[in-house]
Amino acid sequence: MPKFLLKRWHGYPVIALFVTSVVLVSIITYFHWMIGMAGFVLLGGLFYYAMKAEASFQEELGDYISTLSHRLKKVGEEALMEMPIGIILYDEDFKIEWANPYMGSLIEEESFIGHSLNHVSEELIPYIKTDAKEEVIKINTHRFQVNFKKEDRLLYFFDVTEQLDLERLYDEEQTVMAIIYLDNYEEVTQGLDDQFRSTINSKVTSVLNGWANEHGIFLKRTSSERFLAVFNQRILYELEKNKFSVLDEVRESTAKQNVSLTLSIGVAAGTSSLPELGQLSQSSLDLALGRGGDQVAIKQTNGKVRFYGGKTNPVEKRTRVRARVISHALSELVADSDKVIIMGHKNPDMDSIGSAIGILKVAQVNGKDGYIVLDQSDIDIGVQRLMDELKETESIWKYFISPEEALEIASRDTLLVVVDTHKPSMVIEEKLLTKLDHVVVIDHHRRGEDFIKDPVLVYMEPYASSTAELVTELLEYQPKRLKMRMLEATALLAGIIVDTKSFTLRTGSRTFDAASYLRAHGADTILVQKFLKEDLNTYTRRSKLIENADIYRKGIVIAKSSPDDAYNQVVIAQAADILLTMNGIQASFVISNRIDGKVSISARSLGDINVQMIMEGLEGGGHLTNAACQIENSTIDEAEKHLKRIIDEYIEGGEEE
Repeated sequence: MPKFLLKRWHGYPVIALFVTSVVLVSIITYFHWMIGMAGFVLLGGLFYYAMKAEASFQEELGDYISTLSHRLKKVGEEALMEMPIGIILYDEDFKIEWANPYMGSLIEEESFIGHSLNHVSEELIPYIKTDAKEEVIKINTHRFQVNFKKEDRLLYFFDVTEQLDLERLYDEEQTVMAIIYLDNYEEVTQGLDDQFRSTINSKVTSVLNGWANEHGIFLKRTSSERFLAVFNQRILYELEKNKFSVLDEVRESTAKQNVSLTLSIGVAAGTSSLPELGQLSQSSLDLALGRGGDQVAIKQTNGKVRFYGGKTNPVEKRTRVRARVISHALSELVADSDKVIIMGHKNPDMDSIGSAIGILKVAQVNGKDGYIVLDQSDIDIGVQRLMDELKETESIWKYFISPEEALEIASRDTLLVVVDTHKPSMVIEEKLLTKLDHVVVIDHHRRGEDFIKDPVLVYMEPYASSTAELVTELLEYQPKRLKMRMLEATALLAGIIVDTKSFTLRTGSRTFDAASYLRAHGADTILVQKFLKEDLNTYTRRSKLIENADIYRKGIVIAKSSPDDAYNQVVIAQAADILLTMNGIQASFVISNRIDGKVSISARSLGDINVQMIMEGLEGGGHLTNAACQIENSTIDEAEKHLKRIIDEYIEGGEEE
């Protein structure tokens, strides 16, 4: 029993009270002994009563505590045996030493003492051997959260079936919003008669309505080329299982009408805020369109994006209205700036340098100084030949500056134009993106998740063969005319030739129009060939890389260098190009160490296999037929293992990020 209960009246105030009373009665006795004696008798009686009351209190308190202890012990025993919480004690060999009756009801056996924990669930022992403190396991039809008390060799089982079912129901009933867009409706239906256009409209609407009715989706057409769809997360899971087969249905059904219509779908999920869902769905659609269309982009509030589709090459636009509009908008931005800084990607190629020279010409046409950012320590031999030629032309070479010089001359009114890339991590000097508020992006790659923040103007056309082609078209629509130098036109043409592999890949009618324009302005094809020449040592090293190629799956070849060899990016890409020309090859992948220590993978295809999606699975990117990635802190064998896993997932239908 606690001492404060036994000695509660022994405190100093009570003792002081009795002592004071005795002193006062003694004083009274001195003056009047009869009254004093009566006082002593009274004090004695009070003291006797207090002692008797204390003894009675201690006896009653002891009885109460004894009864309470018995009751608590009984309640504890009943709770241990009757409460719906499973308890198991096990020994060092993971055999059951004791279990409460509730555990017996779970596994529907009266006695299982002495059995292994595997008798309850085969998941328990592996979890115990790890550092797990709690895990959810399934026993029969119920799911339990198991708390591990490893120091006591004790397990607690809490039934969380209902809780998990509620969580799943909440997750499945969350609202999902999608914007469906007919990528090339205006292009395809332009010039068609009303009857045929109505037939195409009816066909597309019929396919989409059938798809919506099948899956329980609310579908509303908001314009001739745009639909709004609302459904829930459970339906989204179903759509992802069949990889949004509606993309193929629309493409195939319209192809029977000798028309090739494709869909792009922007999907938003992961939030209960309807305005936020609307913004996310539009952002997802922009991302899908920026990657060339004919695909689905699913974006959630945490920034994660998954892609489906993307099986066709972007369709070349018949009209140049957008090029003319962008050209005029760019002229206005240049006119409002004090100077223009042009920047491409790291380890620039011919397309990056050529398009930068083209934008330099745009700045000069509009009366502004332009500067091209170049890191001369990070260029390959082909670009170096172009640089050597430019150094002999002082009127062009003087506008090339280092990243440090660019940061020094950049001001609040400077316009930054990024060419041939849209990823902040890929630009030559990322600090310029944060220092300058006015940024223009001109690129021909499919848009990825990583994108330059808040550009004032974006010109991305995945159908284009190269950024040099896009820039050439912009030059054609500049309001003022300035004679183009031979070397400027040649640099732009070199960019087109390199990216199209001499007009054999991703080449449309507008590609030849751009090349014709450049040729008319003095582009020298012989000089381009001079830039593209290679030495015997490079040819031999590339052949050694190709020699190690093996067929992985039907139509897919993988080549890898030895761990001791390192190649530059151009040689790796050229090896992938050459492998693609082999008989029966639909896609080629080349894995090699780079000179900078990273492991690089270059991927090429003829169009049936989307190598962009495969490379995105390894944090890379590119085009449907031309993509790459760089992996840090990895070996060639590890990279090959990851690549094969992504290829298998893609071939078997797992084409997601």
